[in-house]
Amino acid sequence: MSLKEIIPAVRTENITYAVRDIVVLANEVAKSGKEMLYLNIGDPNLYDFEPPKHLLDATFKAMLENKNGYAPSSGIKPAVEAIEKEAGRKGIKNIQDIFVTTGASEAIDICLTALVNDGENVLTPTPGYPLYTAIASKLQMMENPYYLDESNNWQPDIDDIKKKINSKTKAIVLINPNNPTGSLYSTEVLHQIIELAAEHNLVIFADEIYDKLLFDGKKHVSIASLNDQVPCVTFGGLSKNYFVPGFRIGWGIISGKKEFLKEYVEAINKILRARLSANHPEQFGIAPALEMDHSHLTEAMKKLTVRRDLTVNMLNSIPGITCVKPEGAFYAFPRIHMDKPDSEFVSGIIREYGVVIVPGSGFGQVPGTQHFRVVFLPNETILKKAYENIATYLKKFVGN
Repeated sequence: MSLKEIIPAVRTENITYAVRDIVVLANEVAKSGKEMLYLNIGDPNLYDFEPPKHLLDATFKAMLENKNGYAPSSGIKPAVEAIEKEAGRKGIKNIQDIFVTTGASEAIDICLTALVNDGENVLTPTPGYPLYTAIASKLQMMENPYYLDESNNWQPDIDDIKKKINSKTKAIVLINPNNPTGSLYSTEVLHQIIELAAEHNLVIFADEIYDKLLFDGKKHVSIASLNDQVPCVTFGGLSKNYFVPGFRIGWGIISGKKEFLKEYVEAINKILRARLSANHPEQFGIAPALEMDHSHLTEAMKKLTVRRDLTVNMLNSIPGITCVKPEGAFYAFPRIHMDKPDSEFVSGIIREYGVVIVPGSGFGQVPGTQHFRVVFLPNETILKKAYENIATYLKKFVGN
């Protein structure tokens, strides 16, 4: 026998996922018996949040009725119809296709795969959700990040976007409300992005998975509702708004002028057919979730508002930290005013205090700045203790 080491594909070399990668260190520290305070993963089910009962009942009923085989590649009819009605409520018109996927993550992966060739690029927000850069690495796309402006409540920097568009740019990604900053984009900014997309023939990828988790009476505007001609794919799902991330149910809504989208829609459907289908029984929860009682959101936002305010107030009271107030989702992205790398700060506080946060470098940031992301889903007792530990450790860390 002449067995040799198996060499992985080059496309995997630059794939990182900071949210999960940090768990490796946290698990090591937890083995020592240290109390751990987890502020790293946006999973409401780990805390005191529960999905609406009617969503669960519909799913269990489908399982008991043996709806456990393959589903249609684009999703079951009641689910697709419910998503179409929801798109109508959001103001989205000129819909060319709707499809259900294994979480919004698969929808994003499929749509990027169907669009981008070797050597081409997609504009991705920085800071932004690391899934996009992980997929870009897998597809061997050219990186093309654009910045969000921290001094302007983390709105997309339109001037920077203009500078980054080139002849190989195929699309622009928006995460609104944003992960990791919690920002909510203004209608003015959305109109400017539409103008750029129209001018440069770009597809807009609108990740709106947090569109119902809004603070202070804010309203979410879906970018696809502002123009029915520009090609747009709006991503949504059950994971965040309905607190069932483990169901892995998401979707994509393709809108825009039909003549521009015909071949792209078919390319997406080729991939959908090749991977068979998303989870079948869980799809029966989509219509009840979208169309029935939403009181779970009212209760959730009461809790999250208290925790958001605690987060912002305590972090801004720490010398050396500033934190922009989130307007949506359940994340904050505070800045540490120091010269040392945020990755060192994060690894240190995990080891010494068990506070599990994610370095800003894992989401991207303006060069020369240092940040970290917190998830403020835990209760106030946990958050308060975590932020007190952050204050204590930062003083020690910067002084070293």
